[in-house]
Amino acid sequence: MRVVTFGFQTWGCKTPQSVLDLDHDVVLAVTHPAGEQSYKAIWSDSVEELARSQGIPLHITERVDAETIDVVKRAEPDVIVVNSWYSWMPPELYSLPPHGTLNLHDSLLPKFTGFSPVLWALISGESEFGLTVHRMDDGLDTGDILIQRSLPIGPTDTGTELVLRGMDLIPGAVRDALSALESGTAIWRPQDKSERTYFHKRSERDSLIDWSWPAEDLERFVRALSDPYPRPFTFYRGERIEVLAARVSEARYGGTPGRVIVQEGGGAVVCGPNAYRGVNRGLVITRVRTAQGDQCGGDEFFVRGGYLTSQI
Repeated sequence: MRVVTFGFQTWGCKTPQSVLDLDHDVVLAVTHPAGEQSYKAIWSDSVEELARSQGIPLHITERVDAETIDVVKRAEPDVIVVNSWYSWMPPELYSLPPHGTLNLHDSLLPKFTGFSPVLWALISGESEFGLTVHRMDDGLDTGDILIQRSLPIGPTDTGTELVLRGMDLIPGAVRDALSALESGTAIWRPQDKSERTYFHKRSERDSLIDWSWPAEDLERFVRALSDPYPRPFTFYRGERIEVLAARVSEARYGGTPGRVIVQEGGGAVVCGPNAYRGVNRGLVITRVRTAQGDQCGGDEFFVRGGYLTSQI
């Protein structure tokens, strides 16, 4: 099986030497220039360095152009495998190999199509997440499914931990997918479009804390936006601060969303709908980082109480 790969991560594994364990011939690796980093690329070795060290032909490009299509044609792949490729791929390319193009998407499709699916799954309160190997078509993450693997989301998991755990699924899933294609046993499952959810690409604005959310949702939000992702932020007494760690309060509180009541070892923030009724849990912020980069405990930082807001 002659394979061409596209993306920052040839197979998505943290130890890319395992690529060599596959019983398939990687005849070309296509990747973005090294300066175009993704969060996933932080945790995986360079595709460019791996390809050069193993004598795998390499094509580096910002996007698919006529030269890219020509290089792939000359490689004569049986299948293309895409992982962490961030520009449009035309039908002329993804339909070129006899077995088409496999895309690796880190969600249980058809849920969480689009961007940052692992983070959105945690923020949304899902009980599981996973990996889907599907056939590329003219939609975004809409093609027929070949392989799916799932993992549970635990009560203390961070976004970083889930991304790393999901990456560990990739080598085995790719092996199973390629083996099914080669043996002729592949079973394709169309996606139920009525179950599809789409999430947009995250920006800085999406890390701003909304104090109208229930404390349970905010606690997941803080865990989801762990290093190296942009941390959740808010404003306190005219200063932008980042919330690094938090928990849901033991007591129930009443008052105004965003009000810091200095108790429960870190500051209980009243939040959620109908907070004035006094039936909501608060968010206890236990670790913050100031605009100057200093970190301290919430009990020390919020000793004066006050309000957390969405703007200065």
